[in-house]
Amino acid sequence: AIAAGRAELVLAGGTEALSHAPVLLPEDTVAWLARWYRSGTMERVRLLAQIKPAFLSPVIGLAHGLTDPICGLGMGQTAEILRYRFSIARTDADRYALRSHQRLAAAQSAGFLDEIEPMFSPDGRCHRSDEGLRPDSTLEQLGALEPAFERPFGEVTAGNSSQITDGACWLVLASAQALERHDLTPLARIVDSQWAALPPAIMGLGPVFACTALLQRRQLAFEDIAFWEINEAFAAQVLACVAAWEDTQFCREHLGLAAAPGGIAPDRLNVDGGAISLGHPVGTSGARIVLHLARILQRAEARYGVASECIGGGQGGAMLLERP
Repeated sequence: AIAAGRAELVLAGGTEALSHAPVLLPEDTVAWLARWYRSGTMERVRLLAQIKPAFLSPVIGLAHGLTDPICGLGMGQTAEILRYRFSIARTDADRYALRSHQRLAAAQSAGFLDEIEPMFSPDGRCHRSDEGLRPDSTLEQLGALEPAFERPFGEVTAGNSSQITDGACWLVLASAQALERHDLTPLARIVDSQWAALPPAIMGLGPVFACTALLQRRQLAFEDIAFWEINEAFAAQVLACVAAWEDTQFCREHLGLAAAPGGIAPDRLNVDGGAISLGHPVGTSGARIVLHLARILQRAEARYGVASECIGGGQGGAMLLERP
């Protein structure tokens, strides 16, 4: 809207309450109840004889929401597909998860997450930081966890996956005229953004498709990007994105590139941790990583950064930021 001249100031963001995901009734139960409420006394007597034990089996709303309706796979199962496709070792995924916790702990200690606003719970307690951080986690502890999505042979676990959590994030977007009129100091400039589509079963590679198209349009190389924020839905998924950019055959067949551009150095990727340690409130994670990337560029006095995330259903999004 701002680029088209239809607005000068926009409040953009989102909120999520995954902890309040409902418990649902099966479709057959809902249909039975609908017949019950529109029936008379005698018809209801006949309906009572149709009750089945399965009618009482609950549908967990969170699991239902995190299952792709097109390919029928849960998000964790799609991460298992990427892990297998790019030969991501369990130890590498666990090591990445451990690093996420270590980086988040260091960022909190250094005051790099002071964009987080304290919250007060109904009992009056003040919560100054998210509760998912495990600073004392070890590779041995992570390695002992059972597969969460593909038992018994899967390697994606609760420890190397993002955490289910609540959250909210908001940003003020402004035109150049609005900055001057309201005396605002920008954190970053949104240079461009890109959306991409891909098969739902490999939705975790969404950042690869979106970021590649974005950089091509802007004629930027990977070396031009100082910092990357790729949402940590799963450790294997982030590592698969990096591996895809290092795979010449994949880049030729799926990205239309003559050669692989190369991966992303660990010291430029998710430098303050991410959703594995901080949590992944789905409806606000995009806004969160954009805001935090802007702050990273500020403190590092770097020029360009890219924020990206995968999206269930077979999508990817990416945004290119520039420090003013």
